[in-house]
Amino acid sequence: MIAAGGTGGHLYPGVALAREFERQAPGSETIFIGTTRGLETKVVPRERFELMTIEAQGVMGKGWWGAVRGLAVVPLGLVQCLAICRQRRPDLAIGLGGYTSPPLILAALLLGIRRVILEPNVHPGMANRVLSPVANLIFVSFAETARYFRTSKTRVVGTPIRREFLEAGAEARRVEGTRGFTLLVLGGSQGARSINRAMVAALPALAAAHPSLRVIHQTGERDYEEVAAAYRKLSPPDQMEVVPFLFDIPRAFRQADLVVSRSGAMTVAEITVSGKPAILIPFPHAVQGHQERNARVLERAGAAQVIADARLSGEVLAGAIAASLANPNRLSEMGRSSKALGQADAAEQVVAACRELISFRGIGQA
Repeated sequence: MIAAGGTGGHLYPGVALAREFERQAPGSETIFIGTTRGLETKVVPRERFELMTIEAQGVMGKGWWGAVRGLAVVPLGLVQCLAICRQRRPDLAIGLGGYTSPPLILAALLLGIRRVILEPNVHPGMANRVLSPVANLIFVSFAETARYFRTSKTRVVGTPIRREFLEAGAEARRVEGTRGFTLLVLGGSQGARSINRAMVAALPALAAAHPSLRVIHQTGERDYEEVAAAYRKLSPPDQMEVVPFLFDIPRAFRQADLVVSRSGAMTVAEITVSGKPAILIPFPHAVQGHQERNARVLERAGAAQVIADARLSGEVLAGAIAASLANPNRLSEMGRSSKALGQADAAEQVVAACRELISFRGIGQA
């Protein structure tokens, strides 16, 4: 069972692990634990895995009253997870941080089920720090993160990534050889209003200076109509792909020459595994500033340029993109630096260690 929900950053590492379990251990079954409100209700069924929902709410970054409400539903979520675990009898419980992890990991503890947590950010979230003493294994994405956990059970592996990011040639770049420079703009699974507005403001200058520029832009549901209308006014439709959410994000990464994005852990992992140069605009209200910390890791390695959200504007973003277009050698160098940070075998390492933890070797083997 994998507790993963709310946003893509909590969910997609779980999808990567579920697929890797299927690959390494045919016949294994993965059940996701989530809520009825998060992205998991759309993604998990699409990925053909089972989703079971519980009551859970966020605590951190929700203010005093929001934290009280979040803590108040933990006992109900725990009771629901106990019932689910007694019914389905899982061999392993995996928590990926966020508000769905504590009920599942605590239920697993009470029932004697093996427990694993995974922390994809440089600075660990509150849920994982609270749960770490009762976890059998802890997987982290960055060496800097290991100091927050007990050394004997912590492994630095990177962030699990879906194999589509790793399988070269799965889809050729569209209009190969004739297409223009492709820019991928992401604001996270829920979009980012400041990035959307800056990109709309930057578009006239970019389109005028670079008529062949192609853009793939994930807007989030809230801003989609406004952003799509701006693109329709300024750009040829066949050069612009504007959508609320990109389900096939590996395809977009394969086509991109430069990524403009927030710096959530999952996006950073996808950027580095794909070896893409990036302009990162950290979400300024992320709990404990984890997006800022993630972005600075890439910046120090020469893989990304970081722009603070407070100084983001159409002019600033257009200038950064134009500078990248004008210096392809620097972009190539950034891409190589990005690729050097990527850890493509994270899912494989995590699943192999989990199978060893629960003596899972027999499934799928002769």
